[in-house]
Amino acid sequence: MLSDLMRAFGQLSDPAARRVLWQALGLSLLTFGLLWVGATLGLSWLGEGLVGWAQARGWEGFWLETIEWIYAAAAISGVLVTTFLLFPAVAVLMMTLLLDPICEAVERRWYPQLPEGRSQPWREMLWDAARLTGVTVAVNLVALPLYLILLFFPPFNLFVFYGVNGYLLGREYFEVAGVRRLDSGEVRALRRRNRGSVFAAGVIIALLFTVPLVNLVMPIVATAFMVHRFQTLRVRERSGDGGVGL
Repeated sequence: MLSDLMRAFGQLSDPAARRVLWQALGLSLLTFGLLWVGATLGLSWLGEGLVGWAQARGWEGFWLETIEWIYAAAAISGVLVTTFLLFPAVAVLMMTLLLDPICEAVERRWYPQLPEGRSQPWREMLWDAARLTGVTVAVNLVALPLYLILLFFPPFNLFVFYGVNGYLLGREYFEVAGVRRLDSGEVRALRRRNRGSVFAAGVIIALLFTVPLVNLVMPIVATAFMVHRFQTLRVRERSGDGGVGL
């Protein structure tokens, strides 16, 4: 498993991986650019309303300028902080829409003997991305009360967090990697027969997703990692070896 992970990180040197990374970052910047324009217009409108409200109450001179300065500083700080907090999540979501070329690049580099895989149509990729994001958010919201209770009982809170997200990420990325070679039902059956190995790989992915900066490239690394795990488990089943190697 560790060799698969190292090969997955090595995939970042592939031109296809760099292209997906830059495309995702570019789409994220475009998204935030549009949001910044909307936020600027909206905050300007609210600022004018605040100034009008203050002037109606007879505030002028120093006090009016102070209100304007505080509002401007708060608005700019809010936009910058929100951007800082949300940009990695948006970049990861954009990257999730572009994972099929990563699967293709991994197979071309490490498994050249394989026939050409099935290309996912855009509708299916969008659905997979929405499902990955939606299921992860929904399950974590359901588990939130347990997280809060266990917050006072470390490290049990970390075990629950990484356990839940390891299961989710392992399942979803394994299926993303597998649908190029098998239909969805066969991929799920293969995952269930090897649930321990897929879960362990998912926990590793979940751990790395919590590392700053590393999390920006994790959709690429996780996809490459799971392509290797998928191929390893398929070969292992064909050879009749049911062991789980780390």
